[in-house]
This record gives sequence, C-alpha cells and structure tokens, in this order.
Amino acid sequence: MEESAYLLHRGDALDVYRNWPTPTAIISDGAYGVRGFHGDTVGTDRLVEWYQPHVEAWSRLAGAATTLWFWNTEVGWATVHPLLVRHGWEYVQAITWDKGIGHIAGNVNGKTIRRFPVVSEICVFYQRRFEVTGPGGPMPVQQWMRSEWQRSGLLLSRANEACGVANAATRKYLTQDWLWYWPPGAMIERLAAYANEHGKQSGWPYYSLDGRTAITAKEWDALRHKWRHAHGLTNVWQLAPLHGVERVKGTMRRAAPRVYNPGSLSAAHLNQKPLEFMRRILSAVTEPGDVVWEPFGGLASASVAAVQTGRFACVAEVDHDFAEIAAQRLDDAISGRDQESEDTGGLAAFPRKRRRQLGLCATPVVPGVDDGGLSVAGGAAFQVEQGGGGHQVAELRVAVVA
Repeated sequence: MEESAYLLHRGDALDVYRNWPTPTAIISDGAYGVRGFHGDTVGTDRLVEWYQPHVEAWSRLAGAATTLWFWNTEVGWATVHPLLVRHGWEYVQAITWDKGIGHIAGNVNGKTIRRFPVVSEICVFYQRRFEVTGPGGPMPVQQWMRSEWQRSGLLLSRANEACGVANAATRKYLTQDWLWYWPPGAMIERLAAYANEHGKQSGWPYYSLDGRTAITAKEWDALRHKWRHAHGLTNVWQLAPLHGVERVKGTMRRAAPRVYNPGSLSAAHLNQKPLEFMRRILSAVTEPGDVVWEPFGGLASASVAAVQTGRFACVAEVDHDFAEIAAQRLDDAISGRDQESEDTGGLAAFPRKRRRQLGLCATPVVPGVDDGGLSVAGGAAFQVEQGGGGHQVAELRVAVVA
C-alpha cells in the first residue's frame, strides 16, 4: 500500500507558505511574461517583481537539501536567474523541452520571420547554495573541506589513511581543482574522527557545523539533495505538446488574455505540462512521502504526479476555474482514475502518524454541517489547522492507493 495525499489552497501561495511542511522539491511554473494566463505579465520587465516575494519565501522556508525546478522561457528564466542567485539558489542545469517541428508547422511565415522558430521551453534545476562558516568566515564546501584538514596540522596524505583509501581523499575530497566532489557521509565522518583524534588540540572540534561537535554521516548526507539517476535520460526532453487525452479541453473559457473565442477543442490552460515530465523530476530528487510544493498550480500537473507516486503535494492556485479543474484531477489521481491509469483505489483517512510528521491536525468536514466552504465531492475533505502558528482553512484530500 502506498500513502498519498495533497493539500490544495484556493488562493495565493504567499498566504500559506509558512504553514506548509518543508519541501523536498519546489516546482515553479508561474509567470512567463507572455500573457499566458490571467495575471501573467506583459513582457519580462516585471517578472522579477512578480517572483520576488515567492523567491524570498522559498529561500526562507526551504531546507538545505531542497531543490527548485523553474519552468519558463529562455529569456524569462534569464531575467529571474539573478534574483534566485541573490537568494541562495545555485544553478545546477537547464533542461530543454523540445516540442518538435509539429509545434510550429503551418504557423511560420518565412517572409516575415527574422529568427529561428521556437519549439522549446526550459526547466532549470537549482539547489540551495551551501556555505560553511569556519574560522575565516563563510566559505564554499570545497574550500572548507581542505581548510579544516589543514587547520588540524595534519599532512594531506594522512586523509587517505583516515578514509581507508589509496588516494581518493586527497584526489577528490580535499583537492582544490575541478576534480573535487562532495564526499559521502561515511567519509566525512571518518575525516572528522581522525582529525579530532590526531589533530592539534587547540583547534578542536574539526569538521563541526555548530562549533561544539563533529558532524555525523547522517547530518552530512541530509545537507545534500537526493538524486536517483536514470540511465539514458539527458537534459533534452523530446515530446510533442499535449494534444491527447491528457490535455484538458472544452471549458469554453478564455484561458488567457491572448485567447479569443475558445471552442470545445480549446485548451483549458495554455501551459499544461506533461505528467511524464513531472514524474521524471520527482523520481530524480524525491522519494515516496516527501513534500512537493507547486505554488503556481494551474491544473496542478506536478501535484497530480506527486499524488500518483506517493508524495505529499502542497499546491496553490489563485484562479477559481483552474483550481476547480486541479481539484478534480487530484481527486481522480487519488482514486486511481487518472488519464493514464484505469486502476481504482479506496479512500481512507490520512494516517495519523503521517499527519503528526507533517505537523497537521485534521478535523473531518461533515456534509451538511458548517464546512468552511470546502467541497467534499470526490474524496475526504478536512479543515486543516497547521502547526507553526495561525489557522489556515484549506483542502486536504487523502487516500491510501493500492
């Protein structure tokens, strides 16, 4: 049995960030500066202003191992990137969604166009910038690793003895060049133990984050984001834009200011992302039970993928119509009736143990009684009083999916 659940806020994520559990991953798919939804900016000039309060909240509430996945256009991302860097987000890589030639077939006027047709979108992967404060002040991890060993007064070569290796410690963990990489927790614990046993007593403790005790393997490993590698998967993802059964259509509503006269085949949201892409992200950096934030939910594709794979999704959407569709998609995912699955699953109360772990206190909402405006259609609904102060009424839908 696999536990899965989500928390949906029908409103601005800024109002609930402080009440959401610490995220393992944040998947951002907000303003692009292309009038892609009501509330999007016109051009990139105001993107930094649009994102700034959200980036500040992410930076304040994220954990050391939280990852950020920032969907946008190339120029939209380039505009916001300096803001992210200023708030402690470190660039890892850019993933390109190649939508294929079919994306622009029949829509390019070769006589008037003055650039290559655009068939791409990007998702940029960030990690939290981790710096350690040593005797000389804040420094990058690579510099701190070598500095602590040198501070102990021990020869660099003795780090290999500490780790029980021929030369990996000096060649990889303590090097100053590009060959350096993050040492496993077991190795940092051995380096710390050796330095504190054999190093100069005047410098104790070595390899300590709090100035009192040496760091443990468990503490060290928790500082780095998770990664599960998938062979054959690169940073270019090729898939045509959604046109099949997964694409939500037919709301007959203008999904964006630049949409006129929508018909029964018109997309409900111009920027709906493939569930497959969201599952790739979640599979790479999260595990079942981890918390995933989707602050600009739209149709909640990231949260649907999270629910399908046993993660706990925290999603917000300010647009009422989009939020309604998102709630239905999430309920379908919980019930096992998602577009890509015909399996069915039963509904059950969210396990008390997991509620305690996430700091949630849930009270069932009974139909016909004062329900705070929450819908109970399609699943169990709860009013949620969240730990950490304040009272926030939102939707919590839960199930145990086989």
